[in-house]
Amino acid sequence: MKTYKIAAIPGDGIGTEVIAAGIEVLESLAKKDGGFALRFEHFDWGSNYYLKHGAMMPADGLDQLKPFDAIYFGAVGSKEVPDHISLWGLRLNICQSFDQYANVRPARVLPGIDPPLKLAAPADLDWVIVRENSEGEYSGQGGRTHRGLPEEVATEIAVFTRHGVERIQRFAFELARKRPQRRLTLITKSNAQRHGMVMWDEIFARIATDYPDVQTDKMLVDAATMRMVLKPRSLDVMVATNLHADILSDLAAALSGSLGIAPTANLNPERKFPSMFEPIHGSALDIAGQGIANPIGTFWTAVMMLQHLGEFSAAARLMGAIEQVTSSRVFTPDLGGRATTAKVTAALCHAIEASRGHA
Repeated sequence: MKTYKIAAIPGDGIGTEVIAAGIEVLESLAKKDGGFALRFEHFDWGSNYYLKHGAMMPADGLDQLKPFDAIYFGAVGSKEVPDHISLWGLRLNICQSFDQYANVRPARVLPGIDPPLKLAAPADLDWVIVRENSEGEYSGQGGRTHRGLPEEVATEIAVFTRHGVERIQRFAFELARKRPQRRLTLITKSNAQRHGMVMWDEIFARIATDYPDVQTDKMLVDAATMRMVLKPRSLDVMVATNLHADILSDLAAALSGSLGIAPTANLNPERKFPSMFEPIHGSALDIAGQGIANPIGTFWTAVMMLQHLGEFSAAARLMGAIEQVTSSRVFTPDLGGRATTAKVTAALCHAIEASRGHA
């Protein structure tokens, strides 16, 4: 029986609540499946760690994580620590150091959920947003000079490399090729950003010739937001830069029902380093500690983690259990219900236990 080593980093806010729920569900699933086991090791890194030690993670933190098969990450963000410190000190530090350049964010309307969009059918909104996750607007290049003076200057430099753009676009083409619609939309802002974005366009046009079986089109990012709302069925897989896809994926989550249901995979496709899996909702400090955080995004994230580990049967069983629970409308307040995090978790564990055979 295969045993996978998983590094659990709950982080801040509701991250501690939803990761605990996710581990409970994953352990229930592994017990039911019987074909694999999960061994979790917990790391208390995050804002509280920073307040004690002056860093979001220890100096050898990356070395500690390297031997793991995957990282299960909760959230980062606290009122006591500036956001740029907490983000760059933990999540982005892991993503960039482990070359997790493919950020994959699916969005679709799960059974039982009433989305804010008026859809002819739930299948009208079924997307995957592929986000370049290692450079671009979040490359960390730039600086500030003459601080505090009237002539203070701050620069934030977006860095796009041909290597980085080519690999994320090919990743997106390969993903689109495996989906029923086989459609890929490039989203840039090449009318105003005439250097890096134009390079994105040119590379996309060239790579598209290697994938004649994939339909392609391109849009400016502002127009894409309207298309997501007005013509959701016309989209399938979207590929965009670090910043653009970050924003669009939050819109996608909201349009499908709630930020609380949306998953993310930060992938190192070559598997030289462990990949990291996280719900996209952030630390949500306004509801932290109330026991009402929606764990569905964390459960769906676990599905993506199992798929990455090659446990496809277990992943399908877990996704089926998630859809059974949402069909029963066992919802936390963000979806209009009154269930607690614990109640949703218990319902999912029950659905897993009641499932028959292998998915």
